[in-house]
Amino acid sequence: MTELPVALRAMPEVSERVRELHAQMTLEEKLAQLVGYWLDQGGNVVAPMQGEMAGGQGTTALPDITRHGLGHYTRVYGTRPVDPAERAAWLWAEQRRIKRETRLGIPALVHEECLTGLAAWKAATFPTPLAWGASFDPELVEEMGRLIGDSMKELGIHQGLAPVLDVVRDPRWGRVDECIGEDPYLVGTVGTSYVRGMQGAGVHATLKHFVAYSASKAGRNHAPVSAGPREIADVFLPPFEMAVVDGDVRSVMASYNDVDGVPMHSSGEYLTELLREKWGFDGVVVADYFGVAFLSVMHAIAADRGAAAAAALQAGVDVELPSGDAYLEPLTALVKDGDVPVEVVDRAVLRALKQKEELGLLEPDVYEDEPPAVVDVDSPAHRDVARRLAEESVVLLANDGVLPFGSWHDKPARVAVIGPNADRPEALMGCYSFANHVLAHHPGVPAGFEIPSLAEALATELGGPDAPELTFARGCDVEGDDTSGFAEAVAAAEAADVAVVVVGDQAGLFGRGTVGEGNDSESLDLPGVQRELVEAVLATGRPVVMVLLTGRPYAIGWALDGDGSGGRTPGAVLQAFFPGEEGGSALAGVLSGRVNPSGRLPVSLPRSSGAQPYSYLHPILGGASEVTSTDSTPVRAFGFGLSYTTFERELVSVDPSVEAGGTFRAVVVVTNAGEVAGSDVVQLYGHDVVSSVARPTTQLLGYHRVDLAPGESTTIAFDVPTTRFAFSDRKMVRIVEPGDVEVWVGAHAADNVVRVVAEGIADLDEPNDSVPVLPPSARRLVTITGDVHEVTTSDRRWVDTTVAP
Repeated sequence: MTELPVALRAMPEVSERVRELHAQMTLEEKLAQLVGYWLDQGGNVVAPMQGEMAGGQGTTALPDITRHGLGHYTRVYGTRPVDPAERAAWLWAEQRRIKRETRLGIPALVHEECLTGLAAWKAATFPTPLAWGASFDPELVEEMGRLIGDSMKELGIHQGLAPVLDVVRDPRWGRVDECIGEDPYLVGTVGTSYVRGMQGAGVHATLKHFVAYSASKAGRNHAPVSAGPREIADVFLPPFEMAVVDGDVRSVMASYNDVDGVPMHSSGEYLTELLREKWGFDGVVVADYFGVAFLSVMHAIAADRGAAAAAALQAGVDVELPSGDAYLEPLTALVKDGDVPVEVVDRAVLRALKQKEELGLLEPDVYEDEPPAVVDVDSPAHRDVARRLAEESVVLLANDGVLPFGSWHDKPARVAVIGPNADRPEALMGCYSFANHVLAHHPGVPAGFEIPSLAEALATELGGPDAPELTFARGCDVEGDDTSGFAEAVAAAEAADVAVVVVGDQAGLFGRGTVGEGNDSESLDLPGVQRELVEAVLATGRPVVMVLLTGRPYAIGWALDGDGSGGRTPGAVLQAFFPGEEGGSALAGVLSGRVNPSGRLPVSLPRSSGAQPYSYLHPILGGASEVTSTDSTPVRAFGFGLSYTTFERELVSVDPSVEAGGTFRAVVVVTNAGEVAGSDVVQLYGHDVVSSVARPTTQLLGYHRVDLAPGESTTIAFDVPTTRFAFSDRKMVRIVEPGDVEVWVGAHAADNVVRVVAEGIADLDEPNDSVPVLPPSARRLVTITGDVHEVTTSDRRWVDTTVAP
């Protein structure tokens, strides 16, 4: 039998209802289901080249636009500030009109951005994804995803454009704040938890950006990608596969990039052969905004919009977003002329109708209920999760004892709060927060929810009868070279017992800010004159706490370890990745000691911009060595984070052998050896000693967050599938090879001081201190036996590492 071309393969299995509905459709009605319409988009540029690509949209009446039906309404709530309840009333009426006035009566699917919470006016703003990664807490991220989904469902929104599963490779890239981290397993487990939460609320999640978008050259947005097929298979694809296979995600968004010259929006190899035929994905693939037209405009692989539509549709892009520039008139002509098989259109239409059926949009009584009269999109439940996630995500990078303030024998009587991000709520939110994404175009419109700045939160935190005197000085702006405010900042520090200097980023889009979509950077130095401000305050001799509110890791080795000049360094350094509406309170709690910091770096802290791109997942040749004069070693490693207590971790046993394809157990005892309660993120690492292709020297195998009282110990057992060591061999077949692998527990990826105790502990709940301890550099060997194991998707190889009590 002759194999069908990709364009005609992967036809969906659908219900009889969907099949009967599809059989009634004209070509125009079919294509109408494959496009979106962007309401109210004029004036607010929130997508790349939106001004050039929007055309005359918005000048035609809605009844004419929807006369054949409509696939999606684009960003009904998220394009301008509209009251959620008032907009819901409009949406219910509009959906009823579509049902009443179109021949088939199919409501439109409504999608919205939801990366840091629902991107709508007055809605809760959660920490940015880098903070999710820093929390190492998938369960809490799932809880957040469920709350976001609940809000969306209440407002009649069906699909969310999140999570971002791009693996960070270069912190110069502006969209790093949208990403979870640099480790595929961390990205996959946390991202899949978000999917489970959102879809558990009945809203479809959308994986972004498929695939390798973050591997762009020099960290530039919309840039080509030259990653090899093995790097794509072993680094960039695993998080997506986990979310598809283990999370049953219902939507995937193609990425803007080209990979080795092939634009992803035209890649049947990835969108159909891999995603659908190999992984079994049976949801809907949507275009990134204007991504179909970009095949002509930006990639120049299509002569016009019609050719772009044909290429994308045949590759497997089912729905064109945000509008129908290519999939309406240009594609209609090609199908009628016989240049594009109608079966290709049918394939996408059946998928789109199947999705609407799953979401309940084909039920006869949909939208017959009344819209919500009152909508609380920033409820106490939202704020509780936002607070907990913010608190868990703060990373303590250095501390000489200046923190927490509550531990001082003589508590500070005067605290100077200094810096461009000290008293700005916008500094707590990421690029895709509604405030920075949309309200930046509407000066004077309030955020619509409470978001105290760090200065405000600290005043509340330290308030009371013995409250210290707080003074504020901005010092400088986030950007620019104006140092005229330095004198005031220095004077404030000199008059205080301790200075808290808050520096970092302003998130925005396309040049409006220092980080975010389109805000890539040539440097990893703090923007503007912020380093000079910190150094001027340090020169006063007062104790200094430096707080970073950023969307990327910066090169701050000078503040952590000094720059070799003998100058002073801050007594403590805190890193927060846009911690959201409760971020100011979370940071204030860490400063006071009410919150014991437990965040861990989800990305390596870079030594310099010239050392990029860098990943801790590097082979031997990717690390520092005596044969190069440059040093790529990060200032702080992936997984690093300090606490106000100390933890001891012992790898007490590991199965000595396991068959390829099987699972081995590693048992860890962790003890809070300090005097205050705290949370540890136990990290299990491994290394394939000898393999047929170069493999990373260090690889995260599993992690588990645990809360411990002072002096308390607990035992954690990791059940690790050998497929965590799987890789693509020289024939690009994914395998597990027999041989030795090393396993150890560490405080972070560069922690090679591993305590491995001898076999034979009788009671793991009561570690025996008399058991001889092997040399600190020792790692435990596990021998993988048997034949080479070829890994298939049915192995569910990216399922979470099981943690047994």
